[in-house]
Amino acid sequence: MADLPEIRIGTAEREQALAQLGDHFSDGRLTVTEFDERSAVIAAATTRGQLDQVFADLPTTAVPAATAPAPAERRFQPDWSGRLMAVIPIAALILFFVTGSWLWFLAVPAAGALLFGTDRERKERRRRDRRNDREDRD
Repeated sequence: MADLPEIRIGTAEREQALAQLGDHFSDGRLTVTEFDERSAVIAAATTRGQLDQVFADLPTTAVPAATAPAPAERRFQPDWSGRLMAVIPIAALILFFVTGSWLWFLAVPAAGALLFGTDRERKERRRRDRRNDREDRD
C-alpha cells in the first residue's frame, strides 16, 4: 500500500483495507476490540500512511491470483411469463370491480394459454433446455 504515505485515498482504498482487516479478524489475529478500533481508524483515514499504520504489526496477505478459469456460470434467464401470470388474476379482479363485467376473468386462462402454450410445447422446450445444458457442460 505504501509508496508515498502522504497520498490521499478514496472510498475504494478504505473498503479494500476494511476487507483486509476483516480477513485478519477472521483468521484470529485480532480481537473484537482491536478490530473495532482499527476499523474506526480506517474509516477516518485520509492518506495511505494512516492505513499503513493500521497494518504495521500484521502480516501481509497476498491476494491469490485467479489462475484457474472460473466454472461456467448458468446464464440468468428471467421467467417473465410466470411473473406476468401472477399479476393477471389481480388485474382481472381489479377490472371486474371497476367495470362490473365478469368477462375479465376469462383473461386468466387465455393468458395462461398464450404465455405457457400447450403441454407438448412445454415438454419440447424442457427437452431443448436440457440438451443445451448438456452441451454447455461438455
